[in-house]
Amino acid sequence: MKPKSQETSGQIDLFNTPLADLLNPRHELYQLAQLIDWKTIDDAFGQYFVASQGAPALSTRLVAGLHYLKHAFAWSDEAVVARWLENPYWQFFCGETFFQHDTPCHPTSLTKWRQRMGEAGCEQLLALTIQAGIDSKAVKKQDFEAVTVDSTVQEKAITYPTDGKLYERCRQHLVRLAEQHEISLRQNYNRKAPYLLLIPKGHKWQTATIMPST
Repeated sequence: MKPKSQETSGQIDLFNTPLADLLNPRHELYQLAQLIDWKTIDDAFGQYFVASQGAPALSTRLVAGLHYLKHAFAWSDEAVVARWLENPYWQFFCGETFFQHDTPCHPTSLTKWRQRMGEAGCEQLLALTIQAGIDSKAVKKQDFEAVTVDSTVQEKAITYPTDGKLYERCRQHLVRLAEQHEISLRQNYNRKAPYLLLIPKGHKWQTATIMPST
C-alpha cells in the first residue's frame, strides 16, 4: 500500500515535549526540514505503490530523510538507522513530532525503497534538495550551469622520481640485462633489496649497505 502519513492531530501531549520546542531553530537540519517540499516528495513517490495491496509502506518523509542523511554523512544503511535513534535533529528532520526510542525501520527497508524508486526517484529527490538550497540562498541557479572537477585529490598510478620502488625496478632490470649478457656481478641484492625498501630513506644502515665505502 501507499506510504503511511505522518500528519498529527494537533493535540498537545502532556507527557512529551515536541521536538520543535527542544531543538535549536538555527540548526542546519532544522532549517532544511522547513525548506524541503515534503508534500511533493510524498506525491511523487506515491506512484510507486499500489493503493489497495499489502501493508502500508513507511512514511515517505522518513525514508527520504534517511536517504538524505545517509549520503550527506556517507554512512551505511545500518549506521544511519542506528544514529537516527540517538539524534533528535535527525528524527525531527525525518518528520517525527516527539523523540522516539525505537528504530524507525529495518536497514533492509532502505534497500527495498531504492529498488522500488529506481534512478528516476533518486533524481527527483536530488532535484528537490537542490531547490531547497536555492530557496535558502545557499546556492544560486548559475552555480549549476557549469561543473568544475578537481582531480588533484584522486589517486593516480604515478610514481615520483625519488620513490624507492623506481630504484628497485632499475636494479631488477640491470640484473636481468647482466644475466642476458653473461656479465658476472659481485652481488645482485635480490634478497637484500626488499628489506632496504622498508628502511626510511637516508638511514645510515641503508646508505652503508647500498653504497659501501671503498
